[in-house]
Amino acid sequence: MMGRGAIGMCATLGLILGGFVPMLWGASSFGLESLLFSGLGGVAGVWAGFRIAE
Repeated sequence: MMGRGAIGMCATLGLILGGFVPMLWGASSFGLESLLFSGLGGVAGVWAGFRIAE
């Protein structure tokens, strides 16, 4: 049961951090780049959550 919580927390953190990445080069936080990087951050967060939950 702890595995699901770790995966969820990592995915949420990845989504949030991924959404902020485009702001590093001055892009809008509501643009297409932000959505793309949020998705990538979420996938990376799920992967990290699986690794932590093992």
